[in-house]
Amino acid sequence: MKTEAVLFDLDGTLVDSLQLIIKTYRLVFAEMNIPWGDDEVVKMIGLPLKDIGRHFAGSQGPFFEELYQRHYLREHDLHTRLFPGTLKILEKLKACGIKLGVVTSKGRAGTDRALTLTGIGSFMDVVVTAHDVSRHKPDPEPLLIALKRLGTAAARSIYVGDSKFDVLAGQRAGTRTLAVTWGLGTREELAQLKPDGLIDRWEELAKYI
Repeated sequence: MKTEAVLFDLDGTLVDSLQLIIKTYRLVFAEMNIPWGDDEVVKMIGLPLKDIGRHFAGSQGPFFEELYQRHYLREHDLHTRLFPGTLKILEKLKACGIKLGVVTSKGRAGTDRALTLTGIGSFMDVVVTAHDVSRHKPDPEPLLIALKRLGTAAARSIYVGDSKFDVLAGQRAGTRTLAVTWGLGTREELAQLKPDGLIDRWEELAKYI
């Protein structure tokens, strides 16, 4: 079946920003005197900041979010870059007439800043952020909204991400789902979810188109 659209998660998939995210959470936890427990925070990356703030800070969730945004945006431009090969694969897909989009649990301001800084915003036909939906990944709503805006059927689309939340959202939305191995999830963890494919290098995406 012909692929008409390829949708991507942002952090950990297109953009190498996970170390910045973890560093920012550590700063927030320290300022709010919240114990940092092993991988608990890392396992939640991919969910909206609001949900993570509520989980760890309770009624202080809004302050948690405010602190996070302050630290994150201060160092964003210094620690945000594309993964190797990202720009080239977007150029190839666009040249083939495939619609492209970003579906992320990041907020609108942070998403726009990352897309502008890295120069990939111009490739995207649709961008869906945490501020555009009422239910978030792993719920399929963000993907379904993106597909509706593109006018493309799920069966003719691919969703590419790096976390379990991405794989589950794609499966529930009915897209083919690919997991990259250079982001948040390990190859073993992602393989257990049975995505349609695992990608170790962007060049491998072509065989699924």
